[in-house]
Amino acid sequence: MRLWDVNSGKEYRKPLQGHIDSVTSVVFNPNSAILASGSADRTVRLWDVNSGEYRNTLQGHISWVYSIAFSPDGATLASGSHDKTLRLWDIKSGKCRNILEGHTNRVYSIAFSPDGATIASSSFDTTIRLWDVKSGKCCNILEGHTKSVNSVAFSPDGTNIVSGSEDYTVRLWDVKSGKCCNILEGHINGVTSVTFSPDGAILAGGSIDCKVQLWHIKAEHIKTLEYERPYDRMNITGVTGLTEAEIASLKALGAVDTK
Repeated sequence: MRLWDVNSGKEYRKPLQGHIDSVTSVVFNPNSAILASGSADRTVRLWDVNSGEYRNTLQGHISWVYSIAFSPDGATLASGSHDKTLRLWDIKSGKCRNILEGHTNRVYSIAFSPDGATIASSSFDTTIRLWDVKSGKCCNILEGHTKSVNSVAFSPDGTNIVSGSEDYTVRLWDVKSGKCCNILEGHINGVTSVTFSPDGAILAGGSIDCKVQLWHIKAEHIKTLEYERPYDRMNITGVTGLTEAEIASLKALGAVDTK
């Protein structure tokens, strides 16, 4: 992992090394003193941001760790895994406080509510589950997506949840009732990331379609953010002499192959 100084754009310190497989998720604790990292090596590691020193390894998952999140007070870290479970870790001791079971497939995304009392988790099983942090029990299941739910986030006031799915849609949910308030369409491929603006008025969704869509909280589409790729809409159908690797590179840069 690498840390950069935002103002200068330069590396803050030497890379943090220790994981033995892909790093899938990183998150700072609320006061930015600790960095947590989740990995395909099945562990979560804690790092001291100022010194760059390794602090602890949280072990217990039996498959990839896809997502991690700190509680608002920084005392607890939640992790979601390919093993279908969430784990709650005590940061001070490094011990697992609870294992949350219920999803029937891998857990892709997790988020704490602003008050720290609830965790939302999304899964390949197409559902979003809400968990009571204190008891570890599932208190609601949000259903409606037809494919994997890749990302989930709470609104700043904790009253709504936004989710993004492989079914190309973004959904807005009411936390109290568990009902879907709006289905936001516009993406033409799976939605991989969603978030609220700090004031909670705008929703953003990022997708495999290489675009970011912005909506007002009342479901009005605001705009599409995209960059101009060098070969956008160039038709390479029937072009000969290109290797498969070259075709793939051109398509990644915007070319179209309709065969």
